Amino acid sequence: MGTPELISPRSPRVTAARRLAKRAFRGKARRFIAEGPQAVREAVAHRGHDGEPTLIELFTTADAAERYAGIVDAARATGARVHFAPDAVLAEVSQTVTPQGLLGVCRFLDSPFEDILRARPRLVAVLAHVRDPGNAGTVLRCADAAGADAVVLTDASVDLYNPKSVRASVGSLFHLPVAVGVPVEQAVQGLQDAGVRILAADGAGDNDLDDELDAGTMGGPTAWIFGNEAWGLPAETRALADAVVRVPIHGKAESLNLATAAAVCLYASARAQRVRATS
Repeated sequence: MGTPELISPRSPRVTAARRLAKRAFRGKARRFIAEGPQAVREAVAHRGHDGEPTLIELFTTADAAERYAGIVDAARATGARVHFAPDAVLAEVSQTVTPQGLLGVCRFLDSPFEDILRARPRLVAVLAHVRDPGNAGTVLRCADAAGADAVVLTDASVDLYNPKSVRASVGSLFHLPVAVGVPVEQAVQGLQDAGVRILAADGAGDNDLDDELDAGTMGGPTAWIFGNEAWGLPAETRALADAVVRVPIHGKAESLNLATAAAVCLYASARAQRVRATS
């Protein structure tokens, strides 16, 4: 069954995979870790801009190889190297408390921002100054679920390939184009030049989301800018937007967290666009 068992956590391949927990090593190798059956399944199916498979290597325990035989076979069919390893090896590489027995080493898959613009996107999530990797991954998942065309992480935001970001995306990282390291001014200007309206999500915004929907202004191409979890968007970023929009709080809650607000905004735009398309 595949390659010989990796019996030592000090194996060179295990050491190389373990180093990918650190951003500097990820950037140098242009590799990242995807853990668990859902993420690995999506990695197996994904191909990069050059048509090459995204998954390079797969570490699996004997139990997981049997339980997820279809994923392991599909990984091997793409040409990925499959390593059968004891639990101790997975524990050395895994970033979770309870590893699920499947761990993939993947090539970076972010898209050039220019490619996203050329595709004439209709719905985009821009993460500006988002520092929490779990939030970044969750917003990416929300964007995927809402049918967004792309996600942009500005240069002041967390690393897309942080293990927590990858896990929080639950496979959505492999579903839609994501640009990284784009200065927020460049992101806004590029999207505006492509005919996309820029909305900044902010609890103190002058525009109410319900009013925007009622006015029928949200049916066109739209990019939402979401800011830092603690302090939101700085004034200079809000000033770049065509409108600053708040999600109305109808109850007594003080505010919404970033991922919840992003889901509300993205779904509102997606619905408005569908209504316009059918009217």
